[in-house]
Amino acid sequence: MISHRTVGTGAHKVVVLHDWFGTSSGWGPFLDYLDGSAFGYAFLDYRGYGERADVPGDFTLAEITGDVLELADRLGWETFSLVGHSMGGKAAQHVLAAAPHRVRKLVGIAPVPASAYPLEGDAYDLFHGAAERPANRRAILDLVTGNRANAVWLDRMTARSVDGSRPEAVAAYLDDWSTLDFAAKIAGSRLPVKVFVGEHDLALTAEAMRGSWLAHYPEAELEVLPNSGHYPMYEIPVAFATALESFLGA
Repeated sequence: MISHRTVGTGAHKVVVLHDWFGTSSGWGPFLDYLDGSAFGYAFLDYRGYGERADVPGDFTLAEITGDVLELADRLGWETFSLVGHSMGGKAAQHVLAAAPHRVRKLVGIAPVPASAYPLEGDAYDLFHGAAERPANRRAILDLVTGNRANAVWLDRMTARSVDGSRPEAVAAYLDDWSTLDFAAKIAGSRLPVKVFVGEHDLALTAEAMRGSWLAHYPEAELEVLPNSGHYPMYEIPVAFATALESFLGA
């Protein structure tokens, strides 16, 4: 069995994919407010991260997709919804492209689009230096939360990211999620899709979602979360859990 974390035993099964700096345990207090009687969540660590830090791999979205489908098979989940945060949002779409008949609903949380996400100039240096330099990770965390978070949270999130990932995995996933373009494979899908962005996220903004996710999925809905940046599961956990499950349960 692929190592994973579970929350709840409800009939509606949901696979949850973390962000570039996260792990399956990096979802904050939001987990305490999920409805385990209605939903059964499986939180997967990518190879090179968390409890699977020592698992070898190529560290690609295709590899994540294979692991998601293998985990769902082993759990006996013929169909399931997908929730992906940031890089995990792109990974979730890659799963959809590979197995559209198995996906009930798709949720992107400040998600990277299925198209390429070019990084240029200072942004390229900042992101590509993050695998080896904790200060770069901290600066990115500060940026995507709108320069609003205090030093305690930023330091803690940086330390969790460094401790929970292998640098070579962080570097390889970045190369894949920033350059891979498979938008043609998912564009036009009539799947129920919800996109959440924080009003203070300076990177993956509502405007960026309108030009990508909402253009790719005709049925997509966009919700801008007040008083939040890139990490609503930490910044507004109760409100975000409520909004997420309102969509999944509809």
